[in-house]
Parts: sequence; structure tokens; C-alpha cells
Amino acid sequence: MSTEQLTKHYAGIITDLGEDLSRDGLLKTPERAAKAMEYLCRGYDQDLATVVNGAVFETDNDDMVIVKDIELYSLCEHHMLPFIGKAHVAYLPQGKVIGLSKIARIVDMFARRLQIQEQLTVQIADALEEAIHPAGVAVTIEAEHLCMKMRGVEKQNSTMKTSVMLGTFRESQATRMEYLQLIAD
Repeated sequence: MSTEQLTKHYAGIITDLGEDLSRDGLLKTPERAAKAMEYLCRGYDQDLATVVNGAVFETDNDDMVIVKDIELYSLCEHHMLPFIGKAHVAYLPQGKVIGLSKIARIVDMFARRLQIQEQLTVQIADALEEAIHPAGVAVTIEAEHLCMKMRGVEKQNSTMKTSVMLGTFRESQATRMEYLQLIAD
């Protein structure tokens, strides 16, 4: 869909809400909203190979690698309202490591789609597993959902935590506990 088509849709929504598009503050709002939505959903135009861009390197290291507090912004697929939080991603190398920034880019690629947090967590873990075939992957996401804060139950202090454990993180309680302790610090 083009920016022009999205702009027309936003103009219709704003008009249907009872607003006057000729009002000074709304003159360019449909186009700004269309461009904002394209930006917020840019993950649809990305794929894993392009995001990783060959930044996979051979290693003898088999110790846990963790990137924590990766900020993320996404839109709930049910109400198209934001959820905002952070992801913690860990893996156990098995001959390969991935460029540090690529982990954050993988998080963004999936977060920048209409999404639910549960699926986002799985997608990040599966993508990292596909990219480097580690011995294990762990992903934990903590987020606040505006669909719960602004509407519905209106619970202001609620957060949601999701996690996915693959490979050694699922099989070994000691590995899982080490990961959980390290992200808690």
C-alpha cells in the first residue's frame, strides 16, 4: 500500500470520528499519520538475511552471550495501540557468533510489525536459532501495553513478561537459572 492510499484512509478515519480536516491542526495529519504508520510497521519490508547482512563469525567460545535491555516498540495487532518494553536475548555459541547490533536489529525487525508479545518472543528466538544454530537461545520480553492502560481494564501498573527457551536453556535448569540471574542484575 502506498503512502497516498494510507493518507486517504486516515483522512476517512479522522472525518468519521467527527473532525474537520480543514481545521488548521489537522491539515497534514492524515499524511503524517500514514508516514508514521509506515515507519512503525517497517519490519514487514525486512528479512533475516538482510538484517544479519553476513555478520556471523566463527568462534571457539561456547560461553553464554547476553544482550539485555534492548528497547522495543511495537503495535498490538488487536487494537493497534503501542506496547513498549525491553528484550533480553541470550545464546550459547556453537561455532558461530553474531554481530552485537544484529541482535537488536532482529528484535526491531519483528517488533516493527502488528504483533502480540507472545509471538514476538518466539520470532526473535527462532530467528537467532536460524541465523547461527547455537546450542541454545533464551529470549525474555517485559512490556507495558497501552491497550490495557488506555482502554479496557485501564490497569496502569501492569506489565507483561514472556520468555522462550530453546535448546540448552530448555534442557538445563542450571543454564536457565544462570540466564535468569544475569538478566535480573
